[in-house]
Formats: sequence, structure tokens, C-alpha cells
Amino acid sequence: MGAPKEAGGAPRPAADRDPGLQPERTRLAWRRTVLSAVAVAALAGRQVLHGGAPGPVETVLMVLVALAWVVFAVAADRRMRALAGGRPAALPAWLALLVAGCTLGLAVCGAALLLPGR
Repeated sequence: MGAPKEAGGAPRPAADRDPGLQPERTRLAWRRTVLSAVAVAALAGRQVLHGGAPGPVETVLMVLVALAWVVFAVAADRRMRALAGGRPAALPAWLALLVAGCTLGLAVCGAALLLPGR
């Protein structure tokens, strides 16, 4: 089963594609992921502030968490805008690596803030 064909056997133009609800589900998945990143950043900030005056290590970790969150949110917004069109281009490899790096950075910095005796 290949691409839909017109009467003469030529493939139909991409504008005829009916993606159904798939782009909407993908946009919602990006939004949920950004919300998860917000929760991680907020909990990391709470952890730092709950422990009293933050030291230099905690300050650097919080700056890294905030930076990773901002980059992640901007990248996700870029992708959600691309999905708003009829047929978005594939996710560029650099954007996938950037988002994966931000996710990993949030996890590592969040875990480092939870370590006892920092």
C-alpha cells in the first residue's frame, strides 16, 4: 500500500493528505513534555530555596536548569509551530539532539541538587 494515487496513477499532492488528529496529538505531547520540564525546574528551585541560602554550586546548577528549560521551551515552541501547518517537515537532527541534551541536563542537574551534603 503506497501513497494515494490519482486516476492517471500519479501520486496525489501533499495538500490532499488527511492527517487526522495526529498533528494535534503530537502538539499535545510537546506541551505535556514542556510542562514536565517546568515541574522539574520548579522543584529544583524549591529544593535550593528550601535548604537556606544557596551556595555557588547550587546557584550554578539552578542557572543550568533554567537555561536548559528555556532552550527546551523555545525548541518545543518551534516544533509546535511547525506542526500547525498541513504537512510539517521531519524533525531536524540538530533539534532532536538539542531537546535530548536539555532533557538530560535537566535530569542530571535536578539529581545533583537532590544529593545530600552538597
